[in-house]
Amino acid sequence: MLVEQLELVDFRNYQHATFDLTAGITCVIGQNGQGKTNLAEALAYLSGLSSFRQVPSDALVRVGADRAIIRAHIIDDDGRTSLIEVEITRTGRGRVQVNRQRLQRTRDLLGTVRTSVFSPDDLTLVKGGPGERRRFLDDALVALATKNDALRLEVDRVLKQRNTLLRQASGRLGADASITLDVWDARLVEVGERLGHGRRVLVERLQPFVAEAYVQLAGGEHEVSLTYDPPWRQQGLQTALVNARTDDVRRGVSTVGPHRDELDLTINALPARTHASQGEQRTLALSLRLGAHRLVAEHVASSPVLILDDVLSELDDDRATALLRELPTGQVLITTASPLPLSARPDRVLQIANGTVVSDE
Repeated sequence: MLVEQLELVDFRNYQHATFDLTAGITCVIGQNGQGKTNLAEALAYLSGLSSFRQVPSDALVRVGADRAIIRAHIIDDDGRTSLIEVEITRTGRGRVQVNRQRLQRTRDLLGTVRTSVFSPDDLTLVKGGPGERRRFLDDALVALATKNDALRLEVDRVLKQRNTLLRQASGRLGADASITLDVWDARLVEVGERLGHGRRVLVERLQPFVAEAYVQLAGGEHEVSLTYDPPWRQQGLQTALVNARTDDVRRGVSTVGPHRDELDLTINALPARTHASQGEQRTLALSLRLGAHRLVAEHVASSPVLILDDVLSELDDDRATALLRELPTGQVLITTASPLPLSARPDRVLQIANGTVVSDE
């Protein structure tokens, strides 16, 4: 799949701009605040209908405008062309069209465009809380199979309903509330077990890709390990919920389940979050993204668009050179405010200033 052209209307700081992209590496160069990351964000928005910066819809619409448009011309692997148009409103109630035909459900766009994004904020994949790593796993599951998006949303819905019931109980569970809680527990067991199984299989498949990427970037001999083994999976979610019910009612919240899972990351048998240097943590975060990218590309037989947003400035020269040397095949978008390393061999270079393409080489 190739994103041949990207057009933005009233998106972030772009009033109207069109970008011709290439099948190889496109480098987007510009000073900070000119719109490089906004371009990367718009491209990535096509794959998940959300911002990788985790901001609300109103932040994506240019100041003074009512809506933003992302329009992309896509060439599929079989040579077919498609026009994708995404409207974003300040309330989040936009619309999606493919070849001028409106999708009844915007989520139906999932899988049409796949992207893998790495940004400086991804350091939180290693340094941040467990929620960051759960989101990483679930995003990878959706990239592998779009049906997993519905599973993730259903787990969230059930947990929301269960937590509402627990809060309303105010520490005392009556007979009617107990019966209702049994219903939500049964549903949580069904979807939670499926999500947990998916995460476990994903981590097993992801492990060698991440370990290989880390060694390629860092050089030398390193042992990188990913472990997903939440306590509830050892006894089963049904038993875990029964054992935790008294505490859940007392606290008014679900204390066990997939929403509390952790993905443990180690480098040379030491916890990466607490024992690795920031350079090692950043390399591991990038390895997680590259590993997931390569796994998805292998599974779906089509390489996602790889987006590296201001990554080169975050790496030392050796690791930046190693990254450029090990870039996977397919379409790559690199944004940078720094001069390109000598090892960079972009197929196209775009200069950006004030939301406008000032040079296209």
